[in-house]
Amino acid sequence: MPKRKYLVLFRNQPAGSQPGPSPEQMQQMFATYNGWKEKFKEDIFDMGDKLKSEGRVVTASRVADGPFVETKEVVGGYMIVSAEDYDSAVEVVRECPAVHAPGVSLEIREMIGAKM
Repeated sequence: MPKRKYLVLFRNQPAGSQPGPSPEQMQQMFATYNGWKEKFKEDIFDMGDKLKSEGRVVTASRVADGPFVETKEVVGGYMIVSAEDYDSAVEVVRECPAVHAPGVSLEIREMIGAKM
């Protein structure tokens, strides 16, 4: 069965006054991510990247700066996974360490016509 590609959007609450992780916590997070990436290396088509907080919103009539303050969450990054079906994609994403971060959710969307 050919694999399909799924876009995974990393959504999170806008950054507040919460303190960042310590250097030791960062090392542990990187080790956890590296273990997850190794386990699913055949399923992660494109690890994607983090996104800058600023952007542009384009419509037929204008271009506006975004994202806007009134948003309750922002798209902070993305990746593309390959899987036979949604359940398989969910399995990969459910084990992603980002799922456990406070205020984070990962949205999975199948890419049309993107069979491998």
